[in-house]
Amino acid sequence: MNQKIIKTDAEWRAMLDPMQYQVTRHAATERAFSGKYDGHHAHGIYTCVCCNTPLFASDAKFDSGCGWPSYFTALDPANVIEKTDRAHGMLRTEVICAVCDAHLGHVFPDGPPPTGLRYCINSASLRFDPVDPPHPLDPPASPSP
Repeated sequence: MNQKIIKTDAEWRAMLDPMQYQVTRHAATERAFSGKYDGHHAHGIYTCVCCNTPLFASDAKFDSGCGWPSYFTALDPANVIEKTDRAHGMLRTEVICAVCDAHLGHVFPDGPPPTGLRYCINSASLRFDPVDPPHPLDPPASPSP
């Protein structure tokens, strides 16, 4: 595993936009269907917006219809931490970046084969690194807002 990244609150605020900061540092959730990666289908790797740790591959992405990017597995399980989340009167499993402790989203046991898992991840916690060059049959990348 990579060395832990620790920054002050002021350092996180300086490097992240307000939504990224609220989601990753304070476990906020972006509105469903509002994130730039929900309908994104280009081929590549989704990394942590805070520390660039590789988190999810486009090959594991699927359309869950929930309004957030969904993946059936993490790229490397060592790069994510799963912990019990009892916030808001619910019992869920929170997904956190193992390198910088950024809140990413939650994982649910209602995904497709082969894992049966649905990693429901906030777009604001991700950065996309396209595979270069893209495959000729890949759809074009979604434009950035």
